[in-house]
Amino acid sequence: MVTLRRFGYRRLGYLLAREGMTPNHKKLLRIYREENLRVRRRGGRKRALGTRAPMMLPDGPNQRWSLDFVSDTFACSRRFRILCVVDDYTRECLALVADTSLSGTRVARELTRLIGLRGKPHTVVSDNGTELTSSAILRWSQERRVEWHYIAPGKPMQNGFVESFNGRLRDECLNETLFTSLAHARFVLDAWRNDYNHVRPHSRLGGRTSAEIAGQCVWGHAPRHIANTSTNHHEGAGLYL
Repeated sequence: MVTLRRFGYRRLGYLLAREGMTPNHKKLLRIYREENLRVRRRGGRKRALGTRAPMMLPDGPNQRWSLDFVSDTFACSRRFRILCVVDDYTRECLALVADTSLSGTRVARELTRLIGLRGKPHTVVSDNGTELTSSAILRWSQERRVEWHYIAPGKPMQNGFVESFNGRLRDECLNETLFTSLAHARFVLDAWRNDYNHVRPHSRLGGRTSAEIAGQCVWGHAPRHIANTSTNHHEGAGLYL
């Protein structure tokens, strides 16, 4: 028999009426209260809690990844979002996942893909956005045994590595490009990510590239695609303004 814990006295009255019983609603309410059957209001939905203790600076690759979202629009004014994943030690951009919708389940799937490519991080840092506090993320962090650290609400600079990266992405790529489609956005973002990791010198890294710090070969490797792109190679793909 199913236990209907979230039924109020009125709904229970309807069920009793189906059984041929028609008790006075005041009497039913009195019995309902005497039996302490009142429906308690639910609090906010359960969120992944993670940790909020102060963090030490990473001293090696894969010790800490930072996550955040950036939004932009297509030429038709339709919005899309980009999931940014950064290694805080090497300053590598591990992924730029562009889509019109990015749920917690999708974020977990992309993180699993990244782990398959480069191994598991010790800690993941993010803000308290809905997608990143979802049950899918809580389940993923528990199953993968990855510590998830949430910054304090309203303190974006506690996630300063990815916030700094977002500024560069916005200034050097998003503000310079008119995106015509999702496939075009993915193509341009993947090309920019490859340049950022393998070509762009970083002053914080002594003029070296992120790939050099990570011990990767800089030359002779094609960029790894973060998503399936159109078969059209987007001649003049930049559509740079």
